[in-house]
Amino acid sequence: MGTGGLLLGVEADGAGAHPAAGRYPGVSGSVLDPRFVKETVTVAEGAGFAFAVFGDEPVAPAAGARIEAGVRAAYLSQLTRRIGLAPTLHVTTAEPFHLATQLASLDHASHGRAAWVVGAANDGPARATIGAAPLDDVARSREIRDVIDVARALWDSWEDDAVVKDVVTGRFLDNDKVHHIRFEGASFSVVGPLITPRPPQGQVVVIAADALGVADRADITLVGGFSARTGHGRQAIAQRAEQARQAGSPLVFVELEVALDRPGEHAHRRLARLNSLAPWRITDRARFSGAAAALVEFLDGLAAHVDGVLFYLAETSVDLPILADEVLTALTASGLARRPPPGAVTLRDVLGLPRPVNRFADPARAAEPAGANDSGRSTASA
Repeated sequence: MGTGGLLLGVEADGAGAHPAAGRYPGVSGSVLDPRFVKETVTVAEGAGFAFAVFGDEPVAPAAGARIEAGVRAAYLSQLTRRIGLAPTLHVTTAEPFHLATQLASLDHASHGRAAWVVGAANDGPARATIGAAPLDDVARSREIRDVIDVARALWDSWEDDAVVKDVVTGRFLDNDKVHHIRFEGASFSVVGPLITPRPPQGQVVVIAADALGVADRADITLVGGFSARTGHGRQAIAQRAEQARQAGSPLVFVELEVALDRPGEHAHRRLARLNSLAPWRITDRARFSGAAAALVEFLDGLAAHVDGVLFYLAETSVDLPILADEVLTALTASGLARRPPPGAVTLRDVLGLPRPVNRFADPARAAEPAGANDSGRSTASA
């Protein structure tokens, strides 16, 4: 629905979204191999994707250690120039002050290309990593809202012109423009301010699934392809996208799993081969398998309902080159997709999102509370 065509994102993790990806010769990749991640994101940047996302879980995979998503994004911030970098950080297992600091630091390192995929892992093993039990639905929802609110408040705790760097007087910053936020959440409190200056984007781009119920707090809401009323399909995507917009989300992206035909092998045969090793279970995401031209047609039908697409590729090393060379080329030529515009500096520029005014520089916003005022244990202050 955005002007200029669809915006495109891609998951850049490992061998692919299919659980059997990487089990055949010539199809490889691991979140443990920075060379593979670099190659994937470099291809995506050259093709014109707006951002790449990096998944993560609080518990390491059974195969062993893994490189945390925020670290992978920080590594790539020095190897890329245009593509946005969006690690998944979990509000249910991360300390809120440190989460906000890590994301602000990523925005500085990437010169304004950071985003945050809001994670909320809440199973027993995930919560056990911080010595806690799973939250009930009400407490989990409150925690998600509180952590997003406190992160946004911390990103505003330094005004844009707080750093003075006056060599003559030896004055580094203007103390009057660095603020305590005094946030009280249900399970934590944060005094602030942040230990880094305000992010270049003002606010890091927040990406959240519609199921988390925070479309009013997100910059991009992710919707799936299933609806209890209509089942899987385009109608379900349209319905959920409209609900996200009504809830206040500036942008809506559909999550789309993709397996494409390749020379000598149709997508359905490739999926059958992979499924014989490990089934690719149906999830809330939309799914497409078939020819590149058919995918272009499918996306044409979605363009009236969503602002963008977040792709999850069955096999990254197989599907990404086809997606980049055939699908994105056709979408761009027809005006159905928009590449990062010339002169775009930050991810917000690419997405067409304005840079937010700092709440402390705006008297009307400064009067707003940083978050809900509720009793709870104090676990974070700085």
